[in-house]
Amino acid sequence: MIPFNSPPVVGTEIDFIRTAMGSGKLCGDGDFTKRCQLWLEQRFDTPKALLTPSCTASLEMAAILLDIRPGDEVIMPSYTFVSTANAFVLRGATIVFVDIRPDTMNLDEQLIEAAITDKTRVIVPVHYAGIACEMDTILALAKKYRLAVVEDAAQGVMSEYHGKPLGTLGDIGCFSFHETKNYTAGGEGGATLVNDAGLIDRAEIVREKGTNRSQFFRGQADKYTWRDIGSSYLMADLQAAYLWGQLDAAEIINRRRLDLWNRYRDALLPLAGQGRIELPSVPDGCRQNAHMFYIKLRDIADRSAFIDHMKAADILAVFHYIPLHDSPAGLRFGRFSGEDRYTSRESRRLVRLPLFYNLTDEHQSRVISAINRYFA
Repeated sequence: MIPFNSPPVVGTEIDFIRTAMGSGKLCGDGDFTKRCQLWLEQRFDTPKALLTPSCTASLEMAAILLDIRPGDEVIMPSYTFVSTANAFVLRGATIVFVDIRPDTMNLDEQLIEAAITDKTRVIVPVHYAGIACEMDTILALAKKYRLAVVEDAAQGVMSEYHGKPLGTLGDIGCFSFHETKNYTAGGEGGATLVNDAGLIDRAEIVREKGTNRSQFFRGQADKYTWRDIGSSYLMADLQAAYLWGQLDAAEIINRRRLDLWNRYRDALLPLAGQGRIELPSVPDGCRQNAHMFYIKLRDIADRSAFIDHMKAADILAVFHYIPLHDSPAGLRFGRFSGEDRYTSRESRRLVRLPLFYNLTDEHQSRVISAINRYFA
């Protein structure tokens, strides 16, 4: 069976884990945590990067840092993972869902302004498949209405928008190092990129259970005490050791994924030219990270038949998000602004193909052959 995903392994992770185990420092903010955070700050030119247990934790940190309260409204797409919404619902906010663009599956920037009210506090662009949202328009709206921008860049590590890394354009950026992402911290993991320097000190406090422990260990306080609300948002250094092996080979992983992505595109262009499928679109000015290769079929029946065909060939191809706005919690905690023209329709057509760092050329050829057999 060719899996849909397999966590990336470059071969150095075990040595770094052994080093971490021998250091006597397995909890958060050890040597490997510091290495990873410095790498993120330097590679993406952000003033502060803080490793977290997950992207979910990073989003929750963002909601706390922005003082989201009951009655506030937060704009985001419905076509996203539940953590994007949950982080703000936990603070009492109402989620305002906006339709997506069918070409990128990203938040439609032209529909955001109509969704803004006097209760709106934050816009959350989700960079689906590592393809950037139209950030110039979103940032201009945020400035016009004095709103914060939190980038859900869970899938966007190493992607760029007009030369600027995703996760660094808004006030706060949130990365994921889950095992399904391009780089992993051994299963789970995330990072909060604090791009607004005025939020850095509080971010460290929120991440350390509401205490000034980080400042204490740097000698900036004579004791550490409870200063604010917060939670345990530190990644274990053992996980950071695994992640360091990945970040140390980030360019190698990125090139391999792009090679696989381009090979899919080149092989499937004839089917797209015949109108049998639609391929992903990468707008001008966007540099993508090959996080995902999806195709769109005619409708949900066509997609179900395709998934069954691939499974019979021992290949796992899977669909993705069920839109949040139609879910029980979505109906309870949010509302859809305007017309659901594309969110539901496009989500029912999309299927993701196997794409991961350790996918072999031979296995990818099997996937491509199985696709061509389906359409034959």
